[in-house]
Amino acid sequence: MAGVLWSLLGVLAGAFVAIQAPVNAQLARGLGMPVAAAAVSFLAGAIVLGIIAYFTARAQGVSVDWRAPAPWLFAAGGCLGAVYVTSSVLLTPRIGAAALVAFLVTGQLLASVIVDRAGYFGVAVRELSMGRIVGAMLLLAGAMMIRIY
Repeated sequence: MAGVLWSLLGVLAGAFVAIQAPVNAQLARGLGMPVAAAAVSFLAGAIVLGIIAYFTARAQGVSVDWRAPAPWLFAAGGCLGAVYVTSSVLLTPRIGAAALVAFLVTGQLLASVIVDRAGYFGVAVRELSMGRIVGAMLLLAGAMMIRIY
């Protein structure tokens, strides 16, 4: 049962990505500057996550170990996310939400296959099989069809 709930959470998170892009694009139109919209999006998210982290830590009786992670990790996730959000703001009005999400998922899958194959960032190594290659090619073809048609 827990596996079903985790899967549904993944679907919900994916739906939020599809909704976030046009919301941020509309914010960019209102602000007149896409990068400002991305910054506002990140600021709002950082505030919400900061509050959630604070109350979660208190409820669990733990504290954050700020010295444990490698220093580059503090900036890497935020920088990658900034590129993602800014790209979404810029691309949504140009190619549409469906094509954007199709290309985002394709990019996520292609990068994930590489991460899995090499075992980067401590993930378990997963071999590059013919099924994974064909699946990635089909996803790319599907993304192109959504964009073209």
